[in-house]
Amino acid sequence: MARICVVDDERILRESLAATLERDDHTVCLFDNGAAALAAIRKHPCDLVLTDLKMPGMDGIALIRELRDSGLDVPVVMMTAFAAIDTAVEAIRFGAFDYVQKPFQAEKILVTVDRALEHARLQRDNEALRTSLADFRVDRVLVGEGASIRRLREQMQRVAMSHDTVLITGESGTGKELVASYIHRASPRGQRPMLCLNCAALSSGLLESELFGHERGAFTGADRVRKGRFEIADGGTLLLDEISEMELPLQAKLLRVLQEGEFERVGSSVTKRADVRVIATSNRDLDKWVSTKKFRADLYYRLNVLPVVLSPLRDRIEDIPVLVEHFLAQAATRSATARHRIDPAAMRLLEGYRWPGNVRELENICRRAVTLCSGDTISAKLLQPWLDVVPDERDPFGSLRDGRMLEDMERQLIERTLVRFQGHRAKSAKALGMGVRTLGLKLKQWREEASMQQDRTATAAYVQAS
Repeated sequence: MARICVVDDERILRESLAATLERDDHTVCLFDNGAAALAAIRKHPCDLVLTDLKMPGMDGIALIRELRDSGLDVPVVMMTAFAAIDTAVEAIRFGAFDYVQKPFQAEKILVTVDRALEHARLQRDNEALRTSLADFRVDRVLVGEGASIRRLREQMQRVAMSHDTVLITGESGTGKELVASYIHRASPRGQRPMLCLNCAALSSGLLESELFGHERGAFTGADRVRKGRFEIADGGTLLLDEISEMELPLQAKLLRVLQEGEFERVGSSVTKRADVRVIATSNRDLDKWVSTKKFRADLYYRLNVLPVVLSPLRDRIEDIPVLVEHFLAQAATRSATARHRIDPAAMRLLEGYRWPGNVRELENICRRAVTLCSGDTISAKLLQPWLDVVPDERDPFGSLRDGRMLEDMERQLIERTLVRFQGHRAKSAKALGMGVRTLGLKLKQWREEASMQQDRTATAAYVQAS
């Protein structure tokens, strides 16, 4: 349903058009001159203007000019009884979507109105698409100097040159959407549109309509024909985010599009074709979902032609300093202030954290720290409450023994860090700010002390028994 303004100095024509459009569930506003229509549209924008060409005072061409000068990007259909090629050219040259010749049949005007509204909707969708793509900055994907990020760069370059489907998996916050954007932009389809659809955000019925489109009257509320993402993205790329959340019946329809390139709009039996490269993402273990029949095996194999697996941030500790500097620079640019520094102790704290939210969580922490930091240096004290390494306030020293507090605190921290990195000495040493050799010597010392303690305990038990 759209809000349509009809502008014509003939009362009978205005009322006839209003009756026709209202039967099609549109809301209609009537005006007998261009000036009154312009004043009303400035206060309450509409979705479409149907205006006569020849009117006293402000004619149709002048109304189009005023609308454009006012920044009102509303589609206009011109009505004229003076059919001539130069009239049509002039109207379209000044921004009219189309023109119709009087007298016209009701069906003719309805078809023209539907086309104009659909064209306006596609323009809005394209603008939204350009905005969303502008948020996908390739530099965010490529930040990092570790081995895993270097391998990812090489893999993305190879995958981009293919036309096959891509399945990107990884934990939430690892940058799956950004990797998908890079693959699209670096591909031969990079100049074509890339549309994104979150499969977890819509019900099955709405998701099917978004994917394949629908015909007018296909379901309650389907008041006009609508193209789906596959039609709009023809020649480009479609990103299906969180594909694992798609219900099984719809998975079968998606499989057909991937295999045959064919689909039907909801409510239609007409087969359409589209050349679309699909990139899917998931934070689930799809192998496990296939085994439990939550996800179709045939669709999984069809999607998983080119798998890309993103490492969690806890396995990319070496990239944390680079990422932190990157996010601090971004924050400085956004706020137009000097870049904040980070204290070495604060950096060690960040490197020792497990990052369940991955890079997204690190970015949020950096932005929060910049906002709340009272000086120009971010300290460990500021960061500590936001991480899961805060000591218990009820017993901050735990079971530490009197006289050995510093040694026991050091040992407790080292043991906890080793657990966090699953015994990996190099990563643990880096997070703790010490050399691997130093860490090894401390572990050896503690093993020898433990062994001596066991020997003393065994000796004491033997003496007591004797």
